[in-house]
Amino acid sequence: MSPLTIVAKVVAKEWAVEPVKAELLKLIAPTRNESGCIGYTLHQDNENPVVFIFHESWESAASLEQHMNSDHFRAYISAVGDMIEEKVVHKMTRIA
Repeated sequence: MSPLTIVAKVVAKEWAVEPVKAELLKLIAPTRNESGCIGYTLHQDNENPVVFIFHESWESAASLEQHMNSDHFRAYISAVGDMIEEKVVHKMTRIA
């Protein structure tokens, strides 16, 4: 079975870039230590700093589901509340 790749785009509201960034950074260490996490990297757009992109690799959809139910992920969701303008998550499988 191929690993599951996630490309997630989070767009912060203009006034909330730094608080959103701080909350996103809090996810890194605990997520990388989760069972089933192969890779988890966060990027910020150089020209439009409200845009953040996660590139994630998970052993399985079940691993991703466990991540989304983790205490640290739920704490992030609660903390960012109305600070997010847009969120788009692409679940993909590598084909080449």
